[in-house]
Amino acid sequence: MNIHTLTAQIARVCPQAPPGAQRYADQLMGYVLWGVGILFVLGIVVSIGAIVAGRVFGLPHASKAGVVGVALVFLAVLAYLVGPGIVSSMLGAGCI
Repeated sequence: MNIHTLTAQIARVCPQAPPGAQRYADQLMGYVLWGVGILFVLGIVVSIGAIVAGRVFGLPHASKAGVVGVALVFLAVLAYLVGPGIVSSMLGAGCI
């Protein structure tokens, strides 16, 4: 057996989850999805609170930090939406 035949046999491996594991993986991903969504909303609320508090109490640095926080949350949302598509296109169908 030469190295090319061995490499071709190894390349046909397609990893699969054990039977019944998909339900738990879906449940875990659901928890992650809801957790990330809550963190995005919490980040927006805290940032808007910093902007309002900065304006009310005359703290320009708090207002600037709140604006930066809102911008960073929106950038994180965009990365969260675009990133998985980029990773899945780079990795392919899952067969190595």
